[in-house]
Amino acid sequence: MNLAIIAAMDKEMRLLLPLLSGAAQITINGTVFHTGTVGSHNVVIAKCGIGKVNAAIGALTLIDTFHPDVVINSGVAGGTGAAGIMDVVVADEVAYHDVWCGPGTVPGEAAECPPRFSCGLAKDVRRYIPEAKGGLVASGDVFVADAAVTRHILDLYPDAVAVDMESAAIAHVCFMKNVPFICIRVISDTPGAEDNMAQYENFWEDAPAHTFSAVRTLLENL
Repeated sequence: MNLAIIAAMDKEMRLLLPLLSGAAQITINGTVFHTGTVGSHNVVIAKCGIGKVNAAIGALTLIDTFHPDVVINSGVAGGTGAAGIMDVVVADEVAYHDVWCGPGTVPGEAAECPPRFSCGLAKDVRRYIPEAKGGLVASGDVFVADAAVTRHILDLYPDAVAVDMESAAIAHVCFMKNVPFICIRVISDTPGAEDNMAQYENFWEDAPAHTFSAVRTLLENL
């Protein structure tokens, strides 16, 4: 199987690279792609950068170049209160919380797209990672640190368990290219909590290892 893993930041990616056997690198459109094998799988790992545009460019370049059977988005996300810090989330769906295309459309619905992007393999993935929580991950081009923003997101998506800045854009590209998409995120902080920023700044020692462990378990079982 040809698998692709995309993360936003070095801190999210660096624990994944030692998994690769026969590792090599290629740079395309300014993105470094790390290729190799994990068991019987051909795997490419990339850091797209933070935000929806970077995520979309990275995902499209990855798909058009390497033609993966599945794209896995791995990284961290803020919580909405439905999951605790260090909990792993395997999204059932992802959606934009900062998109509205005007009359005749609903908030979150990008042009010629569904209001929510389905992660059709989520239930199968959670069989391998039984501690993972399901639900919706909401994405937008803002670091959510304000309780009012979290409430707005929950008004749009009461089933949102996490917020990030990339997942919906990657899912959007996968939807357009008809490639299955898996979203695995670990909760880093609770936006709006009194110690929100302290939570975010202090979690980096342990949180990437949680996503690394989840992705490694997934690769071992696919």
